Amino acid sequence: MAIGVIIATAFSSITTSLINDVIMPAIGLLTGNADDAVGALDIVIKTGRMVTDETTGLEVAETVTIGLSSFVSSIVNFLIIALVCFLIVKVFNKANSVANAKKIAEEKAAEEEKKRLEEEAAANKAPTTEELLTEIRDLLAESKKSDT
Repeated sequence: MAIGVIIATAFSSITTSLINDVIMPAIGLLTGNADDAVGALDIVIKTGRMVTDETTGLEVAETVTIGLSSFVSSIVNFLIIALVCFLIVKVFNKANSVANAKKIAEEKAAEEEKKRLEEEAAANKAPTTEELLTEIRDLLAESKKSDT
């Protein structure tokens, strides 16, 4: 299970990179915001006053936005991961059904072989004492009739 978590984490970073570095810039080109591809689909509700950013020292406008870009990015990320998980489960189910079909065929072949051996043993079965005595009696009766 731990290996699955590690692989899922690595795959998540791959899909995140695919979305942020490939899909979102393409969407930015389509919407006309090629310079700001990450926020290409964001909707600005209100633009506020200019303030100085403490980390960079640059003046930026306070804005209220709806972050559709990150929402779309999360949806695409989820869909890619879900598709891969679906395909993995589908492959495992197919492999399982092939293995089960092989197992059923082997069991059927073993059952048919057992039945064939039982029939062969019944055909080659030595006669019982009663059957032998009955046959001797019939032969004696037949020979007695032919003597007379």
